Amino acid sequence: MKHNLTRLVSAAALATCAPMAWAADSTDPIIIPTHNWSSQIVMSNAVGQILESVGHSVEYVSTDSQAVYESVRLGDVSLELEVWEGAFGASFRAAVEKGGIHDVTSHNAVTREDWWYPMWSKEACPGLPDWKALNDCAALFATPETGSKGRFLGGPVDWLKHDAEKVEALGMNFQVVNAGSAAAIWAELGAAEKTKTPIVVFNWTPNFAEAVWPGEFVEFPTWEDGCDKNPAVGLYPDKVYDCGNPANGYLKIAAWDGMKDKWPGAYALLSKVSFTNPQIAEMAKLVDIDGMEPEDAAAAWLAANESIWKPWTN
Repeated sequence: MKHNLTRLVSAAALATCAPMAWAADSTDPIIIPTHNWSSQIVMSNAVGQILESVGHSVEYVSTDSQAVYESVRLGDVSLELEVWEGAFGASFRAAVEKGGIHDVTSHNAVTREDWWYPMWSKEACPGLPDWKALNDCAALFATPETGSKGRFLGGPVDWLKHDAEKVEALGMNFQVVNAGSAAAIWAELGAAEKTKTPIVVFNWTPNFAEAVWPGEFVEFPTWEDGCDKNPAVGLYPDKVYDCGNPANGYLKIAAWDGMKDKWPGAYALLSKVSFTNPQIAEMAKLVDIDGMEPEDAAAAWLAANESIWKPWTN
């Protein structure tokens, strides 16, 4: 009830100071997709609430995080607010090549997505962050589920991180086990922290987790463009995925090509949207640590950060 009241107060505050929707814009709802990690859901609700504050109708649709680019390309959804280079760059580029979707702008954020461990794992395996040292310590990460192999807890299968291919290409004594959700990763980290059990998981930045559990990314062979497709690129001349993920990845906003004609005012606003690493991490924290519902977290974030987003509505 408290969260709902906060949302209603915030929404009322937005409405009293907001301009009317641009007359040239369609009255059809702008369709915003949501996925299965907190920052994207909160950000989608935040931008949706900003659009509603200037008179637009908004609908949210839960959408697969890889298939969404085809949905945007076809106009089934209107935009995508978190295009992570490491996880979704290939799907995004493939959709752009087909036509119908384009890069609107980039957030003022640097992303990284890869294998990661909390510092108590390094205490058990002091050769980290080197991937060869991790492999030498594989037995420390073994579980009954993986037998003699180390266990790597990956992200949900639909994130398509190709961790199993990386394990095979680099000859690592690890088995990939995919978590059902981001929340499942945090739950396992929390459980491992209590006993200081060595654990290595898929993690990313920006993310609230880096403030809760100090840790480091595993340093794999440096990403080179094409090392995931061309055997000649990367550490081994006959392997693909013999590399880490990009260490300084982009975080883009994409939109359906028809958006700028159907909703020119909303598109102009979208082109101004840009969040930083700390801002995105705070959005995730409101849900994953503070326990708020995503729509309430978005309203709370907007209420606390009017100086950031209000200029976008001008």
